[in-house]
Amino acid sequence: MIPAWKLSAADVLGLACLGVLIGAWLKRKLPLLERLNIPVSIAGGMVFALAALLLRDRWVNLEPDTVLRDMLMVAFMTTIGLSARVQFLKDGGGKVVKLLVISSIGAVLQNLLGMGIAKVLAVDVRLGILAGSVALAGGPATSIAFGGMFEKMGVAGATAVAMASATFGIVVAGLIGGYIGGWLIRRHGLKSGLTPGVTGRPAPSAFREAVSERLLATVLVMGVAMGLGNVVSLAMEHAGLILPSYIGAMIVAAAIRNLDDRYHFANISQPDVDMLGRIALYLFIVMALLTLRLWELAHLALPLIVILAAQVALCWLMCATMSFRVMGGDYDSAIMASGFCGYMLGITANAVACMEELVEKYGPAPEAFLVVPVVGAFLIDFTNSLIITTMANWLR
Repeated sequence: MIPAWKLSAADVLGLACLGVLIGAWLKRKLPLLERLNIPVSIAGGMVFALAALLLRDRWVNLEPDTVLRDMLMVAFMTTIGLSARVQFLKDGGGKVVKLLVISSIGAVLQNLLGMGIAKVLAVDVRLGILAGSVALAGGPATSIAFGGMFEKMGVAGATAVAMASATFGIVVAGLIGGYIGGWLIRRHGLKSGLTPGVTGRPAPSAFREAVSERLLATVLVMGVAMGLGNVVSLAMEHAGLILPSYIGAMIVAAAIRNLDDRYHFANISQPDVDMLGRIALYLFIVMALLTLRLWELAHLALPLIVILAAQVALCWLMCATMSFRVMGGDYDSAIMASGFCGYMLGITANAVACMEELVEKYGPAPEAFLVVPVVGAFLIDFTNSLIITTMANWLR
């Protein structure tokens, strides 16, 4: 019998910190990772994910605690909410709408492609939706939320299929998202119009300088937003809305930030928000990869593998055409295309990590960090839920 090793929250935190350090070391030692623009947290997290896969059913089965992972995900999304200032949204509102429309069209295309391939391969057409926008544009939270609905509709193992597909999407998004953005930048000879540190996500040195007397206030505001946000999320759940658990925290955080801009009761510092978001993002991604059930990918049936391979090709095509061209074809658009790949195949954390990697290398892209998180972490969940429900009802 294979023994199980339960990793406590403290164990997981220690491994996550180590994973970031390992990722940074790997990027220094392996130039290929730098050329592919693979984020430090993805590189380090994949080491642990592969180690857990190799150990499983041979020597020991790791059972990591997921409490900190889920909390850090909410913390990261809370920093996105704290960055959603009304004035910024007014300035970038047109591009937010454009990217939301593109993303919604992309979700429909994911489902149509999945359904079409499923029909050709003579399997349940609804599997195409599960391996489409449920798992990819939606991610693990949407997979869990809608998996039960599809099982009630008669799709056996729907949640397992969606979760395995979402796992595949997270891994692939982390590996190719940064590469796609870098490829667009090099191919079109694009350059940032700003010097590092002017606006958008600061260069690494700016994060070291961001620690100030207002850091504690920012941390406290984040904690309040996360707590109140949980109440909001529970209220939405009771109202029958199927949305990720972090949505409430984002809404509360955005409300607090804009009230603070008006009344200055907390004097929230944006550099501190960015720094805390970056820390939460790095640790969350390593924890997410550590807890990924990669062995489930080995059990994917051939039709599902074919569907997912086609979805990757579709996403790449959408990044290079729809996303990049419609958003303006400039440097910020290339960074947005990287983020588009991140959240349309994986999760918003993938998107931001890939964009962070690119701006550190090529220069700031403030519009991208304004537009992509709002769409990828918030707005697309509403339209995608409607798309999934509508298309699933067609197939009843």
